[in-house]
Amino acid sequence: MQAFAYRGATHWSVPGNVVVLHPDESHDGRAGSEAGFGYRQLYVEPSLILAALRELRGEGAALPFAREPVTVNETLAEAIREAFEGYTDPLAGDELVLRLAEGLLEADSGIGRTSTFTRPDVAAVERARQLLDAETSRVVRSGELEAVSGLTRFDLARQFRAVVGASPYRYSVMRRLEAARSQIGRPATLVDAALNAGFADQAHFTRMFTARYGITPGRYRKLRSRGG
Repeated sequence: MQAFAYRGATHWSVPGNVVVLHPDESHDGRAGSEAGFGYRQLYVEPSLILAALRELRGEGAALPFAREPVTVNETLAEAIREAFEGYTDPLAGDELVLRLAEGLLEADSGIGRTSTFTRPDVAAVERARQLLDAETSRVVRSGELEAVSGLTRFDLARQFRAVVGASPYRYSVMRRLEAARSQIGRPATLVDAALNAGFADQAHFTRMFTARYGITPGRYRKLRSRGG
């Protein structure tokens, strides 16, 4: 349990809660029980959140204000968890900011739920998808997708998710994992397969491969060599 003073009152948070503190307001933090406490924290440049919000709600969008500092907000909680899973690709950052913007909108009870999102630009999304399909040996950057699609990175992130069912980042990772899987044992080593698919190192590749397929690359290689 964490206890903290904020806006003239004392608040408590427990595991599973999300705490939203605005940067211009003072606060403290301390253990709320003898068991101590721990937390993970993100600092996000407000201009990034605003850019994502303008794709969600139009050019007149303003930054949301979370009136309740402690909340149960699964959108924010999931975004924070994923931020600490070691994903460093630029496309992962775009998806993170968009999810945080969506979660902060949910946390602001004074903002309506209307959205400017109507029909996705399927042709633009398809151009981005084709680039990700073609580039399975490296990390594709946000600017490349913006150039080929004609959409901003945050608009593309939400439209891609609506059309394809996954964010550009996750789609790219899936295509790269498929490329790496096809190389394992034929005759590439695990390290070669990881690097050839644009992963930073074998450890990163192993985490992503295991999360995707439910089996480690090493185990997959053994099964494949046995014809399993």
